[in-house]
Amino acid sequence: VNALSDLLVAEIHREGKVFMQRYSKGKPLGPVEVIGECSDTGTIITFHPDATIFTQTIVYKYETLANRLRELSFLNKGIRITLKDLREMVDEFVEDENGDRKATGNQVFRNDVFYSEKGLSEFISYLDADADHMIPEPVCVNSDKIIPIDIALQYNNGYTEKIYSYVNNINTIEGGTHLQGFKNGLSKSLRDYGTKNNLFGKEMFDKDGKLTLAPEDFREGLTAVISVKVAEPQFEGQTKTKLG
Repeated sequence: VNALSDLLVAEIHREGKVFMQRYSKGKPLGPVEVIGECSDTGTIITFHPDATIFTQTIVYKYETLANRLRELSFLNKGIRITLKDLREMVDEFVEDENGDRKATGNQVFRNDVFYSEKGLSEFISYLDADADHMIPEPVCVNSDKIIPIDIALQYNNGYTEKIYSYVNNINTIEGGTHLQGFKNGLSKSLRDYGTKNNLFGKEMFDKDGKLTLAPEDFREGLTAVISVKVAEPQFEGQTKTKLG
């Protein structure tokens, strides 16, 4: 962000003091200064994108930011993210005792607060809100034995497969080893369970007794989110959209 900004101001609250330093295009405009005292800790970053690099536009779209921050709140449960747009005023709404939204008649800056208590299970419910679910609640699996892995999945009565994969909060839209591992594990688990419990009809086996169902048959109507945390991930390509 610093290298791509014509102005960046870093303000750090720690050890009872407020430290500040200004940069332009990645280079400091002066030394670190102490500009005040504080009783909290944290960092405030203020930046303006460099128009010589972002030549098409440097105007931010609220919807794009909102979608990304909503996604991050699901991926990192328990973290509260606030988005406020000082460019636009909107009608203020509040919820009454019945949970209904009512206008107050006031105008406020457009804003949203993103917070998820349950994480990926709420993400699945958000992605699959309009679907007719085949199971009452999303199935959630998490483990940190080798690397932190968080998975949630839900089946609906549709035919479309929707799987979203993330590595360290990066949306790996081209997939990679974590996505392939999930697909292989899911089809093997359901295949073994169905075979053990005699859930497959005779017509699903060939003359040699081999199950003819393809792996993609187990993903029909599936909505899933896979999130892994990897200390030193190796991505393929510059865009970091496929895990190697």
